[in-house]
Amino acid sequence: MIGEATPTGDRPDVFSGVRDDVPDALARHLRAVHLIDHHVHGTFTRAVDRAGFEAAINEGSTDPVPAFMTQFDSPLGLAIRRWCAPVLGLESLTGADEYWFRRAQFGPDELTERFLRAAGVARWVVDTGFKGDQITTPAQMTALSDIPSSSVLRLERLTEDLLEAGISPQEYPEAFRAALDDAVTDPHTVGVKTIAAYRTGFDVDWSRPPDADVAAAADRLVARGGELRVDDPVLIAFGVHEAAERGRPIQVHVGFGDRDLDLNRTDPLLLLPLLRTITPVPVMLLHCYPFHRQAGYLAQAFDHVHFDVGLAINFLGVRSTSLVAEALDTAPFAKQLYSSDAFGPPELHLLGSVLWRRAMGLVLGDWIRTGACTEEDAIRIVDMIGVHNAARVYGLT
Repeated sequence: MIGEATPTGDRPDVFSGVRDDVPDALARHLRAVHLIDHHVHGTFTRAVDRAGFEAAINEGSTDPVPAFMTQFDSPLGLAIRRWCAPVLGLESLTGADEYWFRRAQFGPDELTERFLRAAGVARWVVDTGFKGDQITTPAQMTALSDIPSSSVLRLERLTEDLLEAGISPQEYPEAFRAALDDAVTDPHTVGVKTIAAYRTGFDVDWSRPPDADVAAAADRLVARGGELRVDDPVLIAFGVHEAAERGRPIQVHVGFGDRDLDLNRTDPLLLLPLLRTITPVPVMLLHCYPFHRQAGYLAQAFDHVHFDVGLAINFLGVRSTSLVAEALDTAPFAKQLYSSDAFGPPELHLLGSVLWRRAMGLVLGDWIRTGACTEEDAIRIVDMIGVHNAARVYGLT
């Protein structure tokens, strides 16, 4: 059963981060419960050098790491040395050079197998739309982790694929509908995603465009030549409205990401015109930092809105406890989900799980000690956010 608490067996004790001062029953449950990672990417399929690895653990910049620094000297770098070193047979907080020397002795598949199997995850819900030629597919993740995978379809990637395949702008609206119908009938595809945050920001016209405007926007995109990149609000709004009609959850990247986005234009409150008019299909606001309180408000105000604080948990490292606490401020517990948003290094797939468990133990443990909830309440909150909400929204069994 998804999320059922099971013994850790011979898994390294990476969940010792659920500290001794967490009440016993809650600590035991957090160490054992198997999560649903409702938004994640694959792991690298080829070996990377140290420079490539350090670039991959810096979400914001695509530049090489400057010679005067190392990404191991960051909250995420410290977390890797603390929690990932034991999975490679090293002492916690081993030095960066020692960590890298040991890591380089493993091939990509073995690294993926070690870290994914240690993560305590029951299912991966995988976004395959970014650099798919460099990372494992959902089927490969399942084979290496022995954990089931589902997938999420990127709407912008679907548009680009259709137009690159030669669909004419005039044929595009109907071709998109047909392709979307095919995609959502695939039992492995449990949702769709838009990366409007990267392509247009949220301060755009979210009204549903007529087909003539959609075809004209497609024509403008094709006429630019070169590699297609959907960055027209008309095409993005069209895709979101069409997806909503088909009833599958719609994931929306919010907030924290690399510098290709204008962070000031990704406040989810800018989505209010869309949320007020869209077919009430589940809308999953992803990541949300530093707008997690705005996301919590929207999840409280709209029955069909849910959110997570994945991605930032890894990058905040030990300070992610404060983020998890703030994410619990406003929204009902039934409206928040767990995700890692890990991409590339498999350490990130493990760390999201370790740091979330640690943070939930510290936050809910304090609630128990101060009489704000019972230990049974805290365990139920863990199960809702870590497992049951995703199972309900995505129809997982």
